[in-house]
Amino acid sequence: MTTIFHDDDADLKALEGASVAVVGYGNQGRSWALNWRDSGFDVRVCVRADESRTKAEADGFTPLDLEDASDVDVVCVLVPDDVIPSLPIKRKGDGLTIVASGYCLAFDRFDPDGDVGMVAPRMLGPEVRLCYEEGIGFITAVGVHRDVTGRAQARTLAVAKAIGGLRQGAIELTPRQEAILDLAEEQVRSAIMTQVSGAYVKCLLEFGIPLEAIITEMSLSGESERTMRLMREIGYAGQFRFHSPTSQYGQLTRREAFADVDVAPKMREMLEHIASGNFADEWDAERDAGYPNLERLREQHAGETVAAFEKEIRSKLGEGAVKK
Repeated sequence: MTTIFHDDDADLKALEGASVAVVGYGNQGRSWALNWRDSGFDVRVCVRADESRTKAEADGFTPLDLEDASDVDVVCVLVPDDVIPSLPIKRKGDGLTIVASGYCLAFDRFDPDGDVGMVAPRMLGPEVRLCYEEGIGFITAVGVHRDVTGRAQARTLAVAKAIGGLRQGAIELTPRQEAILDLAEEQVRSAIMTQVSGAYVKCLLEFGIPLEAIITEMSLSGESERTMRLMREIGYAGQFRFHSPTSQYGQLTRREAFADVDVAPKMREMLEHIASGNFADEWDAERDAGYPNLERLREQHAGETVAAFEKEIRSKLGEGAVKK
């Protein structure tokens, strides 16, 4: 059985008297630091001398250098996975180091001394703050990677509670499980959905449906987004009754239409590439080369040309539409 933790399973007293630091002040770092502070902790912010330091100062923190995180009791490392191995931090044997992603632990890119835990919000960084402020919190993946002191789980759960990560429940996962799941969402499910969406658009265009109408139906109207919200709030069966009988019949009678298209072998191949550590090696090589492929592909698929097209269509359709 999978273990699910909630607020009642954690006690902030496990961190009583402990010094706490957040390393990094980006999307996750800022949210964590503010949530920590609002939970009553005197949290330190350790950052490089860049714009993140200015942002931390504007939020009322007195930023410290990265090295200052070494001797703190609890350190939350909240910088990108590819940056973590280069951090100038040496941890003490009775300290606790928390990561927000299992990646570096799963693929042996980071091995600090002392207790090591994972608190991985299933939420984008800025939303970690908004969900805390709204009082609803968010679902989290939590796990203990190493327990030297015998207090690793109690302290890790206290960290999760302090930032709002137990209010909706936290799933116990190992860093390896979390890393494979996270990378699979980004690489496997995203890849197949990209192909499905591309083929879908092409076929509809062949039937004379305007591109603007297709994009509206797929995302711009917000119907799909709100349907997913209902599915999250009341479940698949609950939201299904809001569809028309025509829609219900069409969905149910055609749900096996593509059953003969076996995508599982390719998915397993991609998952093996992830689980074996080959992707981590590939990403290290990309980082060491200065990210040339990332920059090229980002410009091709999410660059100025794509942004301009999206801006133009949003000016005509959706919440920001303005009649010309």
